[in-house]
Amino acid sequence: MELNELIQQRKAKAEALSAKGLPLYPSQTAKHTPIGPVLVDFQEGKKANFCGRITAKRSHGKAAFLDLRDVTGKIQLYIKADIVGEEGFFIFDNIDIADFVQVEGELFKTHTGEPTLKVEKITLLAKSLRPLPEKWHGLKDVDLRYRQRYLDLISNDEVKKVFKLRSRIIKAIRDFLDAKDFLEVETPMMHSIAGGAAGRPFKTHHNEYSLDLFLRIAPELYLKRLLVGGLDRVYEINRSFRNEGVSTRHNPEFTMLEVYEAYSDCGGMMNLAESLIVSLVEGLSGKTIITYQGKEIDFSAPWKRVSFKDMVKEKFDISPADDEEVMLRKLKKKGFAKEVNKLSRTQIAKIIEEVLEEGISLNPVFVTDYFASMCPLAKNKLDDPLISERFELYAGGIEIGNAYSELNDPFEQRSRFKEEVKGLDPAEQKNVDDDYCLALEHGMPPAGGLGIGIDRLVMLLTDQPSIRDVILFPLLRPIEQGMDL
Repeated sequence: MELNELIQQRKAKAEALSAKGLPLYPSQTAKHTPIGPVLVDFQEGKKANFCGRITAKRSHGKAAFLDLRDVTGKIQLYIKADIVGEEGFFIFDNIDIADFVQVEGELFKTHTGEPTLKVEKITLLAKSLRPLPEKWHGLKDVDLRYRQRYLDLISNDEVKKVFKLRSRIIKAIRDFLDAKDFLEVETPMMHSIAGGAAGRPFKTHHNEYSLDLFLRIAPELYLKRLLVGGLDRVYEINRSFRNEGVSTRHNPEFTMLEVYEAYSDCGGMMNLAESLIVSLVEGLSGKTIITYQGKEIDFSAPWKRVSFKDMVKEKFDISPADDEEVMLRKLKKKGFAKEVNKLSRTQIAKIIEEVLEEGISLNPVFVTDYFASMCPLAKNKLDDPLISERFELYAGGIEIGNAYSELNDPFEQRSRFKEEVKGLDPAEQKNVDDDYCLALEHGMPPAGGLGIGIDRLVMLLTDQPSIRDVILFPLLRPIEQGMDL
């Protein structure tokens, strides 16, 4: 049957119910019980009252069976005309799969042992005018799953499980940091200067102040202002935005954890990241080994450390003293960036990291010894000023974290900001953040800072191949432009 015909049939039933004076969308319901707990402690003969969505309907003349589902479970309903009465059976005749109802009755088990509610009263709560995905087998169209996530959730319990796990993971992160006396804070999402990370921002405008603003690309500079203010341990689970490409690992709107601790450093952040993630893995699976896309990842501590400087030297013959032109020339010599004539150090770093990701360990690994020229917010090593005190954390071959010994020298920070804005593409031009430099002039304690990509971490811990599978409503191109797969 065609979709339009099905919709017309449902509308006709809605009109029939309305004609009888039965509300299609009442605003109140009597007290009801979740289905799941009743099934766990099932007592025949006990009265029960459930609300939920109809997921199956099997009619046998003046008697019928329905399946009713809520977020906690599913139960079979038994409807008989002489029990529910004329009005009740009229409601049954005019409800469809996907409608929401409330039912009251007595619990019993069928001769096959199926837990069932003998319905004594049925009330329509919401009429569904469109049918659900075919036979509740889940949406097969991947693009439709993301565009109409509500249908995906209705028809696929595994999808519900992923997002419940995501919520558990974020709660566990909060519990872990709270137990260590970190303070959760909130910082602005609209910035006058797009800072704290490399990335192209989304632009907006505040009418009252006639002020151009940017959606934040990172909360880092505001969180470090709090260190200046005397809040020694802070974290934010933040939404950030970058007006860049979309892929299985990138969404323009994403969730980050950023943590800052006074009197710590890059090494302290290694210990924090390692202990946090091991606790998450063990909390979810009871062990330190998980399977991601058919491959085992062992999160047992201590994690391996490798040198970015050494890897880049070996693969590309690039050294930290090389300028952008030399780096680009060496990349081209090795067969990369052939069509490019000019790149910033940040862009070169992205190319290098994408290449290195392909050969990196599946088990967690800290990549250290990043070039100082690529890390404008990190301290440099005292014994090697061309190398920063920074690491990136990889697991499952995916970058999931980044950390520094935070630069707190106001003279050096201002100098780096000036150098950074000189090399930007015209489309990414921005001003030096003088207010942040002013904050540093009031004194910021030595500190370590850590950022972890929540979406990518959830991908790993829930065994999902794409970031879109762990974001409820990922950004997609307009449907008239084609599908996002």
